[in-house]
Amino acid sequence: MSRVDPEPTLQDEAARAGWLYYVGGMTQDQIAAELGVSRQRAQRLVSRAMAEGLIQVRLNHRIGACMDLEAALRDRFGLTRCRVVPGLGAGSDPVRAIAPAAAAELERFLRMPDPMVIGLGTGRALRGLVDAMGPAEAPQHRLVSLIGNIAPDGSASFFDVVMRIADKVRAPHYPMLVPVISPTPQERAAFHALAPVQRVLELARAVDVLFVGVGQMGADAPLLADGFVSAAELAQMQAAGAAGEIAGWVFDSQGRYLDLGTNDRTGGVRVEPGLDRPAIGIAAGASKVSAIFGALKSRILNGLITDDATATALLART
Repeated sequence: MSRVDPEPTLQDEAARAGWLYYVGGMTQDQIAAELGVSRQRAQRLVSRAMAEGLIQVRLNHRIGACMDLEAALRDRFGLTRCRVVPGLGAGSDPVRAIAPAAAAELERFLRMPDPMVIGLGTGRALRGLVDAMGPAEAPQHRLVSLIGNIAPDGSASFFDVVMRIADKVRAPHYPMLVPVISPTPQERAAFHALAPVQRVLELARAVDVLFVGVGQMGADAPLLADGFVSAAELAQMQAAGAAGEIAGWVFDSQGRYLDLGTNDRTGGVRVEPGLDRPAIGIAAGASKVSAIFGALKSRILNGLITDDATATALLART
């Protein structure tokens, strides 16, 4: 089977613009806002979709099926933002497929002229987003980490991204200089009592938009693989119904945060359900479906970037 290039092509963009115009009923101004492009480019993309024969009775392009999935996810979970991309097939890393779409979504916010505070989680998906980004100038925005960046051995967390993004976009950034998970609640409280940490926590709680990964809590849990929890701690949380984690905070299959395990020692800011700001999850893969579903159901997340196989699995759940 041939591999699908995860980078969106000009034809991909034209297909999406054509679907929004002819099926979605949007104006060219609305399409421009949705895609984060100028009105003139939106007009050219719609014209190209027609000229290349992408628009017939239905959209003759794989993006059409993805956009149907986007619409279904929006309706099912009340999402404010949603992007579904074609997957790369069995055995491939789903991050490679979703990273360019995630980068494009973050870049859309970075291009906005009014200053914003952008909150960032960590993890493999966020690291993929950074790698897919191009250099830009966005000094009007502030970037803040939602999660601690100190590993158990005292080193910086490998998947922390706030400094890497700041380097690319020349924006002020605020790392969360606390352990991802402290050994005791008392030590966590001591870190949070420090004045510089309090200022970063305050900023992180007031973000205008946030981008986070979603971790699973099975045997392959990132928290375990990266050494932040022990096998015994993981087993305790699994017994209590742990299904996923966002920014280190563990929740069950219904998206309810646990009152045990590592949640009383997690160093960063918890993403509360029902935020009135964009809370966008970047995640894909069969092992993450239960975690993503819980986060969407409880509205910890109100936006999602994923692949078509994951979207189909989410819609199949009851």
